[in-house]
Amino acid sequence: MSSRPKWIYALAAIAALLVLLLAWNWTALRARAAVGAGFGARVTCSCRYVEGRSIDSCRRDKEPGMALVTLSDDPESRAVEAAVPLLASRTARYRKGWGCLLDPMD
Repeated sequence: MSSRPKWIYALAAIAALLVLLLAWNWTALRARAAVGAGFGARVTCSCRYVEGRSIDSCRRDKEPGMALVTLSDDPESRAVEAAVPLLASRTARYRKGWGCLLDPMD
């Protein structure tokens, strides 16, 4: 008979189930992350380069549910990159007369 407690097997089964669920929903998770990153990049780019506010001020405009979206500013190219770690990243660039446009997805 094994000396391991039964709860270890239950914990392993729960972990395996969670990995399976993550694998099953990976495509949907990546798609949602891409939408969130794209929205964050475009809105923050508009805040930064159309309204002329600081990036710190623009970070406070994130919608509820966007806590995982990180923002970075590139003043030289007038672009904002938004990313959801390990899932998606999008960049929006300011073009005079057009406003902020998302770069094409890879």
